[in-house]
Amino acid sequence: MYRFAVFGDPVAHSKSPEIHHRFAEQTGLDVRYEKHQVQPRDFQTRVTQFFADGGNGLNITVPHKLAAFQLCEDLTPEAEIAGACNTLMRTEKGLLGHNTDGLGLVDDLERLGWYPDQLRILILGAGGAVAGCLGPLLSAGAEEVVIANRSVEKAEHLAERFGRRVSATALEELDRQRGPFDLVINGISAGLSGSTGVMLTDRLLNDQGACYDLIYGAQDTPFLKMCSSLTAHRADGLGMLLGQAARSFELWTGVYPDPFVQLPDFGRDTG
Repeated sequence: MYRFAVFGDPVAHSKSPEIHHRFAEQTGLDVRYEKHQVQPRDFQTRVTQFFADGGNGLNITVPHKLAAFQLCEDLTPEAEIAGACNTLMRTEKGLLGHNTDGLGLVDDLERLGWYPDQLRILILGAGGAVAGCLGPLLSAGAEEVVIANRSVEKAEHLAERFGRRVSATALEELDRQRGPFDLVINGISAGLSGSTGVMLTDRLLNDQGACYDLIYGAQDTPFLKMCSSLTAHRADGLGMLLGQAARSFELWTGVYPDPFVQLPDFGRDTG
């Protein structure tokens, strides 16, 4: 039997146990998956104890992704470039850290028919979720990525890690961008409850452009509602959630489940 868990604070809202148990049913594997609220001061001790007790894999959510990164003796390229980990497992080299967020995003974009190859992409926000997505978007062939953030210094610091195809701007400077974008991704968490701090116009989005919110919910997020007059190609981050979970499951078991058969059971997208 495989033993997995997710550590976070808070963690009660997590869908990970249900998602991974459905993966287990799909693949015929015996899986036990739990969620544990772990406070920052206890994080290192709890991780060590989990694996000492025979645990096979951990998912890590806020606020522990940086702490998980700092614990690892070995890192995948995705984790190294993101500077954060959402997936841990024990190997002969020690604790291995992986970041599946961006891989899950690219998998979902491909499902939607919005594969990043040759696209100009605008990303709103410069937080940890965005950092985890940039490497996979570039690896998938994005032509250009512009990060727009309230603090342009934070966006610039993030962009510098990724080379010439990534640049930064302030949210209030968006109208000065060269031409419209093919894909706009919202990574500003305020989108859960209100304005992202920017108003998109047809000057920023191509006629056939798409809008994607890293946040997900039972109803359209405020960001997606804002985009509704600009494009019919809109989706929230539920597919990304399932995609990144499938990538974790594959790392731990060697078996890749089909993540998207679960979409009707967990919510909806509007693509």
